[in-house]
Amino acid sequence: MANKMRSVFTSVSDTFFPGSKSIIDGGKEKSIMTGSYVNSNLWLQMSLYFNCYFSPFWLLICVIVLILKFEKLNPYYQFILAVIYVVMGSLELLRLNLGYLGNLLEKIPELAGFWLVTVILQLPLCCILLFNEATLILPFERAVNIIMFVFLITETIHGYIAIKRMTDSQVEKFRMRRLYGLDADSESSHVIKNEFFKKNL
Repeated sequence: MANKMRSVFTSVSDTFFPGSKSIIDGGKEKSIMTGSYVNSNLWLQMSLYFNCYFSPFWLLICVIVLILKFEKLNPYYQFILAVIYVVMGSLELLRLNLGYLGNLLEKIPELAGFWLVTVILQLPLCCILLFNEATLILPFERAVNIIMFVFLITETIHGYIAIKRMTDSQVEKFRMRRLYGLDADSESSHVIKNEFFKKNL
C-alpha cells in the first residue's frame, strides 16, 4: 500500500515538476551528497512545526462549536460539516507527516504528496468552513479557521518552492554525476558542485 501511494505521488510530482523523473530513475544509484547546501525550506518547516501544535487545538474547537450549533443547522449542512471535519481531521496527521519527511529528508515524492493533499483537499475544505455563511459561523470558529487558512496558504506557496528547488538540485547533481563520473564523496565532486552553486546564487 505504501509503495503504491509512493508511486502515485511520484507520477504526479513528475507531472507538476518536470525533471523529477530523472531523479527517480536514478534512485537505485548512490546519490551525491550536497555538502553544506541544504535544500529544505525553512519557512515551510516553521509553518509545519507550528501547524503540528495548532491542529489538535483547531480540531477540538471546531468539534465543540459543531456540537453547540448542530441543532440549529440545516440537515444538509449537518452532514456536510460532519464529513468535512472527519476528512480534514483524518488527513491532517498524514499531511503533516508527509511534509516533515519530504522537507527535512529532501524526499520529493513525499513532499509532492503533502502539497497535493494541501491544495486539493485541505485548502478547499477550509475555504468552505471559512466563507460559507450558511454554516452559521461563530466568531471564535472563524478566528481558528483563519489561522488554519494562513497555515495552508503558507505551506502551499513554500511547499511548491521547496519541491521546485529540490527537483532542480537533484537533477543537476544527477547530471553532474553522469557527466563527470564523480564519486559522491570525492573532493573534486564537492569543488565542482560548489562552483556550480556559486554561479547560480
